[in-house]
Amino acid sequence: MIYVTGDMHGDYSRFKSPDIRHLRAGDTLLVCGDFGFIWDGSKAELKRLKKIGNQKYTVAFVDGCHENYDLLERYPVEEWNGGKVHRISGNLVHLMRGEIYTVEDETFLAFGGGHSGDYEFRRETENWWEREQPSYQEILNAMENLAKYDNKIDYIISHEPPASLKDCLEVDVGQRLEVHTFFEDISKVCTFRKWYFGKCHMNKRIPLKYHALFDEVCPLTED
Repeated sequence: MIYVTGDMHGDYSRFKSPDIRHLRAGDTLLVCGDFGFIWDGSKAELKRLKKIGNQKYTVAFVDGCHENYDLLERYPVEEWNGGKVHRISGNLVHLMRGEIYTVEDETFLAFGGGHSGDYEFRRETENWWEREQPSYQEILNAMENLAKYDNKIDYIISHEPPASLKDCLEVDVGQRLEVHTFFEDISKVCTFRKWYFGKCHMNKRIPLKYHALFDEVCPLTED
């Protein structure tokens, strides 16, 4: 089975929750950004990543606004279920922006990154990477891959939602980046069943196709 959850921010206790502990071999857990376990490159961190990668199920995450991109981009790029990933450790992979994957006969567009509300402070402490904001090339990659599927996809997994949803949810009201415009475009021209995102730190279904996730673990069959 496939499950989706929201931001983890490096909190390993999430993997000890009943909702995740019952996952079985062959299952996949998708994380909608701010995975947060790749941050300082310490021995303790590497040990924890190995422990996550040794789980019997696969953990596949899109990046968010709180990742160390210098460390993340050092991991080897491989193909996984039809798209490119960074292989972190064992069954732990990073889904790269604009790639499309097929898992259990379902297609997924992955698109991480976004804009952190605390970036001004983090820039001063050197804990901010410009690469958290998606580039034009990454947006173009997504458009080209979607065209291969005739703009029809089963699911979209992202960190940010379309801008109109942020306004609706009263989160980062009025904030506009290139990626927000892109998401508005694909929400209109693409056919998809459900769009999951984690940026807003809430568990809320927005009729009919959108689902904000934070600490909820949602089986795809529920939607």
